[in-house]
Amino acid sequence: MYWDHVITNGTLVNTQECYKAHIYIKNGKIAAVSHNLLEGEAAQITDAQNKYILSGLIDTHVHSRDGLQAARYKEDFFHSTMAAACGGLTTIFEMPNTSPAIYNGNILTKSAQYLEQKAHVDFALWGLALGNINIHELAGMAASGAIAFKFFWGYAIDSTTYQLIYNYDEKMMNVVPPLLDGEIYDMFKTIAQTGKQVAIHAENFYLIKALSDAAEKAGLDESYASFLKCRPAEAECTTIRSAIALAKLSGVKLHVLHLGAGDGVNIIAAAQNEGLPISVESCPHYLYLCEEDYERVGPLIKVYPLVKTRRDREELWRGLHEGVISLVCSDHAPHTEEEKAVGLKNSPAGMASVETLAPLMINAVSEGRLSINQLAAILSENPAKLYGLYPQKGSLLPGTDADITIIDPMAEYTIHKEDLHSISKVTPFDGWPMKGRVSQTILRGATIAKDGQIIGGPSGKFIKA
Repeated sequence: MYWDHVITNGTLVNTQECYKAHIYIKNGKIAAVSHNLLEGEAAQITDAQNKYILSGLIDTHVHSRDGLQAARYKEDFFHSTMAAACGGLTTIFEMPNTSPAIYNGNILTKSAQYLEQKAHVDFALWGLALGNINIHELAGMAASGAIAFKFFWGYAIDSTTYQLIYNYDEKMMNVVPPLLDGEIYDMFKTIAQTGKQVAIHAENFYLIKALSDAAEKAGLDESYASFLKCRPAEAECTTIRSAIALAKLSGVKLHVLHLGAGDGVNIIAAAQNEGLPISVESCPHYLYLCEEDYERVGPLIKVYPLVKTRRDREELWRGLHEGVISLVCSDHAPHTEEEKAVGLKNSPAGMASVETLAPLMINAVSEGRLSINQLAAILSENPAKLYGLYPQKGSLLPGTDADITIIDPMAEYTIHKEDLHSISKVTPFDGWPMKGRVSQTILRGATIAKDGQIIGGPSGKFIKA
């Protein structure tokens, strides 16, 4: 037998066990997994002695800011997927709020064709759910391969371009205000008919506006503590409760994006215990940071929903350990350093995080916060199962895509922003000491990154869900 790639002597990891074995790859697929060496020659041999072998890691929440009409000075798909590969990812899910917004099947198809030319890793595309504006387009997007639908709860919409309005004011022209519950219910019911999930950015616009207006009248300072009072945990929790109620009524599968509110864990756990198809994710910045870090990193910490208190952070860890939170993603949303340096109030929300997602969670394993099996769950098997990609993605089973992430658990290094491969280098984790490192990323049997550097050109494929 002639193998394309053989990975020897590694410790294979899934959600249940770790075991020593060799992996044999042919034609982009895992052909065999064996405790014993098999006969034959190989075009490439990787010795993974003293290293963990996981099914290729997945990031389900990425904003690469690239599109058919996008401005690309902050980021583009070439660089975001290169960063993903160097950070150990083999698949990403690209969010739909690009230019143009992915709000119908035709744009989704054209966007996939455009992005595939730049992709270093495999990718899926989200479809944008805009209420009555595009409710008639949802079935077409599902048929065109949208992985799921995203609804930016609490955001207004430009009625001419379908772009999101981040600082809505009632006096604005040609703007659709944040949707009310009746329209959201109709949208949820239509999405349920496609069989897809709807994922929500959970923030209560009207509560945030009332609190912000009151703070401005009271002349509160521009500290992070004051900012947090205007966008408290309740702004997430009230929206999550509403979403669960409408999901139950409509029958849609609901996913809560980037949970930052610790109290949201119990709300979602109660819905899950009721048997409702409710899932939730969080991100490393919510698991590693809290409001106390603002003094150190300043506006670099600003994301929406906000990073909150130490208690919120610990509740999110509890939710992760108890399985309420089933996956961790980056919410990669880069900006320039100049944009982030204008002060807390005017700084845009987001950071460059696709390359640091897996490293930070690997570091959590070295700290004893997670087991290596939990890492395989939250960054590979769980997202693959949740979005219908398992076992082709998210497993090391024979016959599946040979997407593999190899980790050296003993390697020590420091995150330096200048080493990141995104165009934007904005990260609050610059200078963080780390233990455990991605040593090799393999996509369909071919090594695409090694020791933090890209190998070869774009080879990623669009995953039509």
